[in-house]
Amino acid sequence: MATVKFIDKQNSSPRKRLDLLLRSGDKGAHEGKTKLKTSLKTHTTLDSLYATILEEAFNDSEDGPAIRSVLGAVVIALNPLSPSAIAVLLDFDIKEVSPVLSSVHSLLTLQEDNHNQPVRPFHKSFPDFIVDPARCANSRFHVCPPNQHRELLIGCLELMNQSLEPNMCKLPDGVMNPEVDDLKERTKQYIHQPLEYACRSWHKHLMDMTPAHRPEITSTLHRFLEGKFILWLEVLSILGAAREAVNALEAAVRWLDVR
Repeated sequence: MATVKFIDKQNSSPRKRLDLLLRSGDKGAHEGKTKLKTSLKTHTTLDSLYATILEEAFNDSEDGPAIRSVLGAVVIALNPLSPSAIAVLLDFDIKEVSPVLSSVHSLLTLQEDNHNQPVRPFHKSFPDFIVDPARCANSRFHVCPPNQHRELLIGCLELMNQSLEPNMCKLPDGVMNPEVDDLKERTKQYIHQPLEYACRSWHKHLMDMTPAHRPEITSTLHRFLEGKFILWLEVLSILGAAREAVNALEAAVRWLDVR
């Protein structure tokens, strides 16, 4: 409790104070009048710190699945996602995502009042803690990587199934991508961050699935490959990432056990 109060001290930066505690794992921190003597050389103390922060932040919340999903997206996503992108990929309202993130602001690099800036863990020890069931013993907060990869994969596939359309960026007929002067502006306008993430990352989440997820994933994947395959290739081409399609298809082949 004292540690949490130290981090959330009024008129101070929670992230800076957390960083001070984390750095004190190598030496006792003696700065000014505070004279911290906290030793974080073992996982035990650090785990207790993270557990206490989470329990204090969500003491009155019974929505464990949403908390796990949102925090899981932060620590499992292959590239940092913004709050709005997390909301789209997990099929949440932004009003559900933002309070979860702001409740643990001391653990994240979070831009205040900005839904479109990427969110990152403030320190790499937090993802290590929250995905380890031996360390994060509270099931309300523990993120199971295969389950989180499944959630993000389903979100990616569903988003592509719903959003991909012919000529996404309204390009002129018969013109090569390099010949479009405002291609960058068109890409930013028509291919939003969640859709770009989905097109470039879905197959990477696929590789972390377990056999138990196969029935659910297979039907959604088939629907994507049958209905949106060419449109997905078009988007990758516009993004300058057409070569990534090879890796994605190889991953899909392995997943589907095609011979």
